[in-house]
Amino acid sequence: MNKNLKGSIMVFIAGIAWGLSGVCGQFLMSRGMNVSQLISMRLLISGTVLTAIAATKYRESLVKILRSKGALVGILLFAVLGFLMNQYSYLVAIDYTNAGTATVLQYMSPIVVLFFVALKERRIPEINEFLAIFCAVLGTFIIVTHGRLDGLAITPKGLVFGLLSAVTAAFCVVLPAKYVREYGSFPVIGLGMLMGGAISFFTTQAWQYPLVLNQGNLIGLFGIIGIGTILNYSLFFMGTAIIGSVKGSLIAAVEPISSVVFTVILMHDVFYPMDFIGMLLTIVAVLLISLRDLITLRRRLR
Repeated sequence: MNKNLKGSIMVFIAGIAWGLSGVCGQFLMSRGMNVSQLISMRLLISGTVLTAIAATKYRESLVKILRSKGALVGILLFAVLGFLMNQYSYLVAIDYTNAGTATVLQYMSPIVVLFFVALKERRIPEINEFLAIFCAVLGTFIIVTHGRLDGLAITPKGLVFGLLSAVTAAFCVVLPAKYVREYGSFPVIGLGMLMGGAISFFTTQAWQYPLVLNQGNLIGLFGIIGIGTILNYSLFFMGTAIIGSVKGSLIAAVEPISSVVFTVILMHDVFYPMDFIGMLLTIVAVLLISLRDLITLRRRLR
């Protein structure tokens, strides 16, 4: 198989797995699982597995991180403001809306990153960036109101936590970037998840909530942890290492689409034409940024 095709398939599967993870979270919460307990389990188990992979394949980088106080503090900040806050806001948004809607709202994170970069570089966004922002805002408005000004189509809490998940997802990109460049993805992401999971477990006393491990819940946990976290991060990292992060972000646009499809098929939630229009505009907004980056990258390589 062609190497680039192999990398593209890896990222594509990772995007689908990410879409499935939110639906599995919705399923588990609908069966009474506590959000804090679910977050703790997801981050602790996934963090342990990814850190173990890092210890096996990237041992030198992992040891360097553990010996650097600055790196540990930075990854701890990423674990709390990034992983932990993102998981909480995303799952709560799902609880108030559904996995498909929450995933689309979270998918606006590249627009948030765009604002961060523009502020850092002290520049006004370019025309295509303004167009992306316009599409994102309009798409969100349509999802939230269905085009009507006299009320919301989703709960206010669902909107707030959905947008918060977009901001914290942007933190997941911005905060660890320096350490990922220096030490690699697996050690940084693995330790970040492990730290976030440990903090969640002890601060929320996750052990106090009843844990029912029947067949349905075990399948849901395997979906959100095994497929939706461990597998998708592993495939995404390996795939983007082959095809590059810019092309990877374009292919990963399948995530919100797969989440909506899984939400309809597995949870039997109903979406309306206005929902799909809003979702399409949001996805177009992100693709505009990714395509701009891809064009810029190709010009540099000429």
